[in-house]
Amino acid sequence: MSSPDKHDLIEVRPDERFDESRLGRYLRDRLPGAQDDMSVRQFSGGKANLTYLLTFGESLEYVLRRPPLGDYAPSAHDMGRENRVLSVLHNAFPFAPRIYHYCEDEAVIGAPFLIMERCRGVVVRADMPERFASDRDAPQQMSRALVDTLAAFHAVDYEALGLSELGRPAGFVQRQVEGWWRRWGAAKLDDDPRVKQIYQWLKEHLPESSYHSLVHNDYKLDNTMFDADHPARVVAILDWDMCTLGDPLSDLGALLTYWTGPGDSDAVRAIGTMPAGNFDFYNRGQILQRYAEQSGRDLSNMPFYHVLGIFRVLVILQQIYIRYVRGYTQDKRFAHLNISVEALTAWALEIMRENAG
Repeated sequence: MSSPDKHDLIEVRPDERFDESRLGRYLRDRLPGAQDDMSVRQFSGGKANLTYLLTFGESLEYVLRRPPLGDYAPSAHDMGRENRVLSVLHNAFPFAPRIYHYCEDEAVIGAPFLIMERCRGVVVRADMPERFASDRDAPQQMSRALVDTLAAFHAVDYEALGLSELGRPAGFVQRQVEGWWRRWGAAKLDDDPRVKQIYQWLKEHLPESSYHSLVHNDYKLDNTMFDADHPARVVAILDWDMCTLGDPLSDLGALLTYWTGPGDSDAVRAIGTMPAGNFDFYNRGQILQRYAEQSGRDLSNMPFYHVLGIFRVLVILQQIYIRYVRGYTQDKRFAHLNISVEALTAWALEIMRENAG
């Protein structure tokens, strides 16, 4: 049977190629099975880190991940951090992929990179996969599994894994607000007083965080891989380069930001990269209810975390857009991300108005 994610694979984009022969020589004595001839294809999904499929011989496969082209924030796209987390996380959280090799030497392919296991399953993006489209209960099952997996991740004992120094939990939320504001300043094309208004509102509504956990920092539907035959079963959670210690509700706020529903505008739905149409996924209220049931946490401050999630994503998209504007990437998908940044700005202001006082 062919791989469920075969349609995600493309020939390597011209501006995202690297010296394959140099990589092959480098890996030959560092990776089991890498003595055979190597072929490279690229995974088409994702807007930041670049991900490639390495095939050795007839069928031995690994995944290579590296940061995006051009300038990016030093704390983002951190392959060293991802290596540190994934080297141990699978011992307590079975949905974390295994790492086989980490290379800091930028001379090999032009950036630090990871070699990790090839997970097999279905990633749900803008279109519902054929194998799930006929199952009316699949969206509900995926929604429930996604939330339950997040609650389980937040319950992981990070101290037992030796990850106590991964981040500084105290003051995490305030640093998030200030950090994303600084990144906005570095990525903006023009001043936008509305974005400053969002930043000021977040500063004025900082909650007191009494619980800390591992935080994925990019938890969403299309960073989740499901079993091709069982939509209620998560196979893997992807993209761990921003994982840290902090307030778990920031992950929930990010999930709400990337989530979409029938009442959302077209621009917001485009941000969510979720299937369009009459698919019965959880709504945002059901996500919060399920998470509260599974975690036992008080969610009364969720408007703050939702606005923080929106603020974070609008800055991330602006960072990607500015790389396109400056010519660091030629990927045409990024040419109109300014429209998404505008939609997110308006959405954050709407939530702020609804929660004035």
